Amino acid sequence: MSKIEGKTALVTGANRGIGKVFVKELLDRGVAKVYAAARKPESLEDLAAESGGRVVAIKLDVTSAEDVAAAAAHTDVSLLINNAGTAAFSGFVNADAIAQGRSEMDTNYFGTLRVSQAFAPALKANGGGAIINLGSIASLVNFPVLGTYSASKAAVHSLTQGLRAELAGQGTTVVGVYPGPVDTDMAEKLDADKTAPLEVVRQIFDALEKGEESVFPDPTSVQLYGQLVAEPDATAKFVGASYLPA
Repeated sequence: MSKIEGKTALVTGANRGIGKVFVKELLDRGVAKVYAAARKPESLEDLAAESGGRVVAIKLDVTSAEDVAAAAAHTDVSLLINNAGTAAFSGFVNADAIAQGRSEMDTNYFGTLRVSQAFAPALKANGGGAIINLGSIASLVNFPVLGTYSASKAAVHSLTQGLRAELAGQGTTVVGVYPGPVDTDMAEKLDADKTAPLEVVRQIFDALEKGEESVFPDPTSVQLYGQLVAEPDATAKFVGASYLPA
């Protein structure tokens, strides 16, 4: 049975980048409805208008407990995509690192936790459903140019593992996604090969349908993960030496 066709989904950070691509691909794969969530839902009006009523734009700042509670009133959700994220391009030893790290943790980690907590009961009531958490290959190895971001995504990886175990009893699949650089506004500062967002999203949904729980959806992530498995210390040192903040 498809985990997508005919279902109702919610995508956080849906107004730009990979989030917007998630919404469009969900429509192409036959969802009944998708709640497209963003801090400024008016930015999704055109997409909602073009969808024939299948896209519902809602306000959701994942750092706001009030917004999350209001979003969770939509109890028909059976597929939750935790996509919202933020990144500061710097290492740890700078004057702004603590403030940047807190902001990234609040959005990337605590935001994912808040939304997952809020929707777990609805997923259970709707047969279990699935959660997709957007981590990063930086969840598994720290990129100094993205030092505090890497730490926040490592926390998302740990959260994903914990949720997977905790929600298994209610039949909820929890998928961790670990892409390398994706060709979006967020990654425009990175001097690296980047994969098109649509290709990444298609790989993620294909993996979900196959029942895979860890997804490396692009060549960079596949290569780095293989190196990490084979030689974790050497790979971490290589990444540390190769990707230094300006």
